[in-house]
Amino acid sequence: MMLEQRQVEYGTHLIEYCLERRERATLEITVTPAGLVRVAAPIGAATEDIAAKVRKRARWILAQQSSFSNFRPHTPPRVFVPGETHLYLGRQYRIRVVQPEAGKAIPQACTPSVRMVRGFLELSGVDFYDTGAIEKHIKEWYRKRAEVQLPSRLELNRQRFPNPLAVQPKSLKLQQMPTRWGSTSPAGRLVLNPELIRAPMDCIDYVVTHELCHLLVPNHGRRFFELQRLVMPDWERRKQRLEKVMA
Repeated sequence: MMLEQRQVEYGTHLIEYCLERRERATLEITVTPAGLVRVAAPIGAATEDIAAKVRKRARWILAQQSSFSNFRPHTPPRVFVPGETHLYLGRQYRIRVVQPEAGKAIPQACTPSVRMVRGFLELSGVDFYDTGAIEKHIKEWYRKRAEVQLPSRLELNRQRFPNPLAVQPKSLKLQQMPTRWGSTSPAGRLVLNPELIRAPMDCIDYVVTHELCHLLVPNHGRRFFELQRLVMPDWERRKQRLEKVMA
């Protein structure tokens, strides 16, 4: 296998791509979720012909890169102090730290807990000014919610497919990813960003369905989008909402 770094100009844009020559009959161009352009070409294909085909697909490549850029998490970091708002399933909740009665200290045996109460994430068992403890326990609460909700949405969204058994990932892992909401490996292992728990449920379903489609079509070519539209006709509306809510 031979790998080459190449580039072509398209108007004011410079498109860089990784060229891989293989024993194959046709040329294939893909854009990864990270925005990288990969070209698989027959071993004997002329470099000039390959560049011409990349240039011919330039508009599509730039559109894909733009689409993936919008699909990445852009939510600015939130501070964990009383009064700050945080999203959960697309709704805003304000942090509220419950304090003991005046003159009383927090019992040492008191276990910190978080619960949703009428628009608040109410935290008890920590000091009002201990932002480190507030952040720790709020994040733990989010993680536990993600561990319940995201696998549940995975199972529900598998039923969208004509053959749900064909979209059963080998494993599901929740992992923080700075630039991705989800990913699917060639081996069929699905990874979801636990920060998705902050998004509306229909947006979560979009990301999950998008990744499930990759179990059947690994790239982002025409077949992929045909499948995604088949199982989720309104995926574009959901994607736009995800970008708006999580911006």
